[in-house]
Amino acid sequence: METNMDFVKDIELIQGRSTHKLAFRLDAFLRRTLDILAALGGLLFLAPFFAVIAIVIRRDSPGPVFYRGPRVGLHGKEFGILKFRTMYECPESYAGSAVTTSGDSRITPLGRWLRDSKINELPQLWNVLVGEMSLVGPRPEDPKLAAEWPAEIRQQILAVRPGITSPASISYRNEENMLSSDDPMGDYFRDILPSKLRLDLLYLRRRTFLSDLDVIFMTFIALFPQWRKGPIPEHFLFNGPFNRAFGRFLNWFVIDWVVSFLSVSFVAVTWRISQPLDLGLGRAVLMALIVALIFSLINVLLKLNVIEWGHAQASAVFDLGLSAAISTAILIGLDHLKAFSVRLPVGMLILMGIFSLSGSIVVRYRERLLTGLATRWLAWRPQANALGEHALIIGAGEMGSLVLSLMKRQEFSNAFSVVGFVDDDPLKSG
Repeated sequence: METNMDFVKDIELIQGRSTHKLAFRLDAFLRRTLDILAALGGLLFLAPFFAVIAIVIRRDSPGPVFYRGPRVGLHGKEFGILKFRTMYECPESYAGSAVTTSGDSRITPLGRWLRDSKINELPQLWNVLVGEMSLVGPRPEDPKLAAEWPAEIRQQILAVRPGITSPASISYRNEENMLSSDDPMGDYFRDILPSKLRLDLLYLRRRTFLSDLDVIFMTFIALFPQWRKGPIPEHFLFNGPFNRAFGRFLNWFVIDWVVSFLSVSFVAVTWRISQPLDLGLGRAVLMALIVALIFSLINVLLKLNVIEWGHAQASAVFDLGLSAAISTAILIGLDHLKAFSVRLPVGMLILMGIFSLSGSIVVRYRERLLTGLATRWLAWRPQANALGEHALIIGAGEMGSLVLSLMKRQEFSNAFSVVGFVDDDPLKSG
């Protein structure tokens, strides 16, 4: 049995990065809190509906209301997964194949509807409440099927609680329709299992509280075909609306706050050289927060938050200028209302806006600026036009970066010209 510290290290290894212990524990706390609140609230809210389903199941066919099947959970510990019964209560139901097809004769007519609507999975909220499962995580597998997983993959997947939903279960929500009735086990191991394991590992490497919210949201979208126009793109399962919206807003807010604080501080120090000014550290921090918040909110309204700045057109600078001008005008209005407890010169506030805009342009176009400088430098170097053979690096992780640095060394720089990377991380798309 692994210790708690071993469990933390396993997750950090799975996620492919050295996660700070405090950040990891906070993420785990938020996830478990969401599990408990959602499971408890869901069970209380759905109790009348569960009672109706129980009555209908008992009238549909003889047998128990619930099915408890063996599944492999956290650290390989087996538990009983709870579902509404969807099969006839007979020996054939237990002796048959561990996977089912759309035309499986063991499934009752009501059971087919429960499976298609995924209502049969709702009792697993109890498994979540008692800590055997989580809302989001790799789907728990039958012990016989889990025993066929490669050892390394098995160790990684069983390092976390299994979930009611996951990117793999969304992509293969119609799994039973993909299996033939002639050889369902063969189809499953050959056509479905490898892809599901791949999706589970991709999820685990980028697993965060926000990514779990995305998976829950996408699960609801998948359950109601009328809400979507087509299949859900695979990369959207790993970087959905919560991750994109909150991640982009928070990242740029922090960056804009740092830029604004440096701009406010620089202008304040410079202004004091020519005339008295008592801004103070507290007011400087407050002004920087206000500037960054206003700037970020206006960027959202102008839809600048969805721009990939590494590929943005130069004309987007004018949109940033408009956002900065509006932010400066609001800042002047707040100063006029004495929001900072001291009136500041209008010229000083305008300078803060100009420097904040300049810093924002630099941080957003930094890759393009650095690339331009590097291109100019290479053009001035001797033998600048001696480009080597084009090379494509497979893998954009640490090893790929190491290969890139080696190929850029003096002895190899003329022999190779790296044109890009190929990687299976969906967050590195593009």
